[in-house]
Amino acid sequence: MITAEAINRAHNGKRARYDEKTIHDILDKGLVAHVGFIVGGRPVVMPMAYAREGDVLYLHGASKTRIVRATPQEPVCVTVTLIDGLVAARSGFHHSVNYRSGVVHGTARAVTDADEHDHALQLITEHLLPGRYEEIRPMTAQERKATGVIALTIEAASAKVRDGGPVDDAEDEHLGLWGGVLPVTTAIGRGVPDSWTPQGMGEPASLARARAKFAR
Repeated sequence: MITAEAINRAHNGKRARYDEKTIHDILDKGLVAHVGFIVGGRPVVMPMAYAREGDVLYLHGASKTRIVRATPQEPVCVTVTLIDGLVAARSGFHHSVNYRSGVVHGTARAVTDADEHDHALQLITEHLLPGRYEEIRPMTAQERKATGVIALTIEAASAKVRDGGPVDDAEDEHLGLWGGVLPVTTAIGRGVPDSWTPQGMGEPASLARARAKFAR
C-alpha cells in the first residue's frame, strides 16, 4: 500500500526545484490544472483548462461561475501534476510514486480587454489542441460574453520531482522479491468523428499535434 508516510517522503525538501525551466516544462505538459481559491470563507479546488504565456497563466470558465466571479483580486494557487510511474518496493512502507508537480501562486485578475480575452481563449484552446483555431469558425459575440477569463501573474512557484526506483532498506534488498517502477504514460488516441463530420474526412492537424505534444 502507498501510505501517508510514503507520500510525505515523496514531497520532502530534497525533491524541490525552483528553476523556471522545470516549472514551465511541467505547466506546458499538463492537461489540467487544479485551481485553489477561497469563497465564502472556505477553500475550494477546481479542475480547469489553462494555458501559460511567459509568466502569466490564463484560466477560463463560464462568466457566471463562482471561480470567475470570486477570484479577481484574490490570491489563487494553481497545481499541475504529471504522474510518471508507480514505484514498487519490497515493503509497503517504501512504495512511492514518480511524479513532477508544479505549484504556482499569484493574484487573479479579470481579463476585460477584448483583445487579451480573445488571445487568452486561443491560447487555452491551443494548449490542448495546437493550431486548432485555424480549423474552426470564429467566436460569436454571445459566446465571448458567456466566457470569463482570469489571468494569474506568477508571483511565486516551485516544483517537486521524484524519479528513480524504490529506496529499500538494505536488509530487504536480498529478499528475492520484485522491486522497480511501473511506468505511467500519457497517450492521446485517434479522433472519433461524430455523426456531423463528413464521411471519410481525415483528422485535422491539431489532433496529431496534441498526440505529439503530450506523449510521454
